[in-house]
Order: sequence, then structure tokens, then C-alpha cells
Amino acid sequence: MDAGDGNTRMLALGSAPLVQGFALIGFEVHPDATPEQLETVLAGLHRSHATALVLVEHDLARQGGEWYARLRAEGGRIVLAEVPPLSAPADYHPAVEDLMTEILGEQALETPP
Repeated sequence: MDAGDGNTRMLALGSAPLVQGFALIGFEVHPDATPEQLETVLAGLHRSHATALVLVEHDLARQGGEWYARLRAEGGRIVLAEVPPLSAPADYHPAVEDLMTEILGEQALETPP
């Protein structure tokens, strides 16, 4: 991302306690964002041709709609990343684990003895 272009944005969407931490380091935050708000933000980023890093709390990401799916598939100037919830970080499992399990079976994620 070229921070010198004046159009680069860093955003965090999710529960208020989580995103307020990101506000401290300069992120634009959307506390207690809904799936509809996520879609609105993502559509706006796409329309404005912004370069952005968008952090989305896990539960909100799993509810993502058309724009979330589209931008995840495209990659490029808008980078989406899931963040585990503050309340249960050890329970977080990225979507790629579900995909690996679906393709390779449960044993794909087991740690060898």
C-alpha cells in the first residue's frame, strides 16, 4: 500500500472494545458494526478506488455479504483480514481451516505425535 497517495485507509470493524484498541494506533474504527454497515463500508471503498487494509472481527466476517465475498476473492488494493474476538481468542479458527478440513478431512489439522 502506498501511504503517500492520500487515499490509503486502515479500518477496523467489530465489537467496540476490540476496535477501540485499533483506534489508538490510527485506524478508522466502526464499533459494533453490523453486517449491513460492513457491506456499506466495503462498497464505498470499492467505488472510491481506495487502497485499504480492513480488519474485521471474526463473527462479523462470517456474516459478510456480497461485497465481503467479492473483495476477498479479488484481493489487490483492498485487503481484508479477520481478527479474533477479545472474548475468546483461543477459540478462533480462520476460514482456511474449514476449507482444509472440507478438502483433506479432520486429520489435516491434527498435530503429529
